[in-house]
Order: sequence, then structure tokens, then C-alpha cells
Amino acid sequence: MKVLLKQDVENIGMAGEVHKVSNGYGRNFLLPQGLAVIASPGMLKQADVWRRKAQARREELRQEYQALANRIENVRLSFTARAGETGKLYGSVTTSQIADALNEELGTEIDRRKVGVEPLRQLGEHKVVVRLGGDFQPELTVVIENEAGETGPTAPVYEEVVVETDDFDDEDEFDEDDE
Repeated sequence: MKVLLKQDVENIGMAGEVHKVSNGYGRNFLLPQGLAVIASPGMLKQADVWRRKAQARREELRQEYQALANRIENVRLSFTARAGETGKLYGSVTTSQIADALNEELGTEIDRRKVGVEPLRQLGEHKVVVRLGGDFQPELTVVIENEAGETGPTAPVYEEVVVETDDFDDEDEFDEDDE
């Protein structure tokens, strides 16, 4: 089925473009949602109007995303969690927690599915990508500290132990014949 997109549809195309989609996707999603119409000669004439409106909307979104990306790159979030001696967390800091903290910090509504890729499971400083759309993928800094206040793996402290013995001489080596 060939459809003319009325709005930008992620992974399909931009408004005003004609695309071939499966019949079910067109009939059950694109047409009922008002995202597209069946491509016909009469509708193709309206495509130019939709293209201009979509271009203006994209430019407006681009400016909003640029401003938001600049704000996100300056954000530094801190979390505390319990961790073992190697710096591995007992649990994790999830993308939902990061998104909630980011939204609270900036006063925005960024979807948790656009923040990061996977939960963070190590102490320390991490860079987390926020996928706003298109070319805008700013990184924010997330610092995870141990509840004890440490920010990195704690290396165990070993003391050097020296044992002195007078019982062993070089001449008293073990003989294989003594077995």
C-alpha cells in the first residue's frame, strides 16, 4: 500500500513523502492515527502544504532540542548505592531512576526509554546518552558513590608479612629418593 505521510513518522519518513508500507500497518496504524492518507493524485497536491508545515515544525523542534541538549550536557547527577569491595553494586542504577532525576533537575518530561541503554552496575563516573531525536544525543554525567562515600572500587590493603626461619639450609633440599 502506498501512503502519503501527513506527519513525520519515525523509521518511515518525513511529512509529505510517499512510502510503500504493508497493508496491515497502513490500515491498522497509520490511517487511523491520522499520520498518513492513501496516496492518490488529489492528495499528492496537498503534499506540498504538509511538507512546508512539517519543515517549519522540524526547525522549531531542532531549536528546542539544541537548547535542551546544551542543558543536559551540563547536568551532573549523583546517586548512592551499596557496593562490594570490587566496586560492583548490589543492584543497579536504572535508566528510570536517571530519567526521573534528570526530569526533576531540568523540569522536563524526557521519556525513560530515551535515557541510556542499560542500567549502571559499577561505582564511579559514567557518561549516559539521552536520545532526543535525530542528531541530538547529548551525554550527561552520572556519579555513583558507595553509601560509605567512596566513588570507586576499594582495593583491599595487604600487609607484607616476612617469616624468618633458621630451620632451612640450602643443603637440606628435598631429595626425590627419600620418598
